[in-house]
Amino acid sequence: MDVTVVKTDYEGQAKKLLELMDGTDVIIVAGGDGTLQEVITGLLRRADEATFSKIPIGFIPLGQTSSLSHTLFAESGNKVQHITDAALAIVKGETVPLDVLQIKGEKEQPVFAMTGLRWGSFRDAGVRVSKYWYLGPLKTKAAHFFSTLKEWPQTHQASVSYMGPTERPPSTAEETPPRPSLYRRVLRRLASYWAQPQDAPSQETSPAVWRDVQLSTIELSITTRNSQLDPTSTEDFMNICIEPATVSKGDFIIIGSKKVRDPELHAEGTECLQASQCALLLPEGTGGSFSIDSEEYEAMPVEVTLLPRKLQFFCDPRKREKLQSTAP
Repeated sequence: MDVTVVKTDYEGQAKKLLELMDGTDVIIVAGGDGTLQEVITGLLRRADEATFSKIPIGFIPLGQTSSLSHTLFAESGNKVQHITDAALAIVKGETVPLDVLQIKGEKEQPVFAMTGLRWGSFRDAGVRVSKYWYLGPLKTKAAHFFSTLKEWPQTHQASVSYMGPTERPPSTAEETPPRPSLYRRVLRRLASYWAQPQDAPSQETSPAVWRDVQLSTIELSITTRNSQLDPTSTEDFMNICIEPATVSKGDFIIIGSKKVRDPELHAEGTECLQASQCALLLPEGTGGSFSIDSEEYEAMPVEVTLLPRKLQFFCDPRKREKLQSTAP
């Protein structure tokens, strides 16, 4: 194998590298959520992304946050073992298709995410945890406690327009059977031509139905289902989770502290919508920030589109077997 190793020196370098990279057989990302997001964003911004995105990607979790590692590799309390499992998964060569979110602002180039977008008070308090490092194990609860002193209740106003799930097409294996001989193809073409009825019914598809939701929430998240893969699902969708604005101060501290470790945890009364595409509209003058795959971006109106099973990632064969065994 001819392997080229690039150590990034500044933010955005991985993105530029992938936009300019020549043909390769495998891409391996050793880093955290931020490095991985740069790589997939650079890859999917390419003019030839339709073919380049078929290149399998290996992920070795070395960053402070490596959300995707829990999807791809077996759980391990030993960080060295976890990294070893990730490297061996690339050697063994088994892959799994994962969804991607395309997130586009009004004047910005799209950003791509493997996990999703978070906007709200839990997110804001979570990014301030390191500020209270001197409190040791109490720093997480302290960040959420001090957040409640600034303003309460903390609500975020927005509107969401969304389109429901889309039907999942057959797998690639079913879509590309062995090609029949030329003789059989000619006969089949002739048979289908002569068999067409004169008044064949129209094949027009029904127009997409968009739904509008006005929301007042303590936190909004738009996420893929990569953490809970379901190979038997007949629909493709992302989750839009709207957490209630009625969370008490005590619950905010307790739930928020847990969400730092598990961002998929939600407060009781959370409403979850299933969508294949959505538009998030914020009131004029809204400040604050989004977290997109743990990276900070200015909050603004965005359009989010699900790209189902867009990228192939190397995964631990044990994780794949577990996935197949738990499928109904």
